[in-house]
Amino acid sequence: MKFVELLKITAPKPLNALKENELKEVQTALSELGYSVGEIDGLIGPKTRTAWAEFKTDVFEGNPEFIGPEAVERLSEMLKTDTSAGKIHDFSTKQGTIDAIRWECQAQGIGLKTQTAYVLATVEWETAKTFKPVREAFWLTEAWRKKHFRYYPFYGRGFVQLTWKNNYEKYSKLLGVDMVKNPDLAMDNNIALFVLVHGFKTGTFTTKKITDFININKTDFLRARLCINGMDQASKIAALAKKYL
Repeated sequence: MKFVELLKITAPKPLNALKENELKEVQTALSELGYSVGEIDGLIGPKTRTAWAEFKTDVFEGNPEFIGPEAVERLSEMLKTDTSAGKIHDFSTKQGTIDAIRWECQAQGIGLKTQTAYVLATVEWETAKTFKPVREAFWLTEAWRKKHFRYYPFYGRGFVQLTWKNNYEKYSKLLGVDMVKNPDLAMDNNIALFVLVHGFKTGTFTTKKITDFININKTDFLRARLCINGMDQASKIAALAKKYL
């Protein structure tokens, strides 16, 4: 993303003094980098404050209550570094997709071997071993989905199931594409890849993040299923994760 309003900041100013459009740029940038800001609404709330404080703690020392031109510059640099834009992946084979997932996990900061193993295990399970983006209830027809899914046409699509209109809106803003007008964009390999890893990192799918269960201090392959779909098939996916590890 490109900053417009934030580039106008020439001296440190309190976070709560930012205008709505400035805050929206901060929220969008933090969300794209994996920090949980909640809704991108241009309002200063506890989630936005916490996300900015986490960013300052992680990569830019300073008072978490303030934002200045140096912090904006660092934020911009990280967006350029962490985005997968321009990276060409080979999704034509299973191994090519596995390599792409490993790369994206590293790029978005959940690159521990244990974390990557669990993401790969999840994709194997959710895509019925195809390692291709799939539609929810892919073995049934579109007419069936229209009749049975109350959130139609925003049913699950991707390497994991992205559902509900608000999530399609969220990733439309993050990726600069209109997934609300065309939900099938969620089936695009590169979009599905970003959503998969970003969702695991930020807790988009269930509010649970992969780091809640798998980090440098612990590896809970069983409960990590809570990031995606309760404890459904948790033991089987945990076993797959162990094989990938």
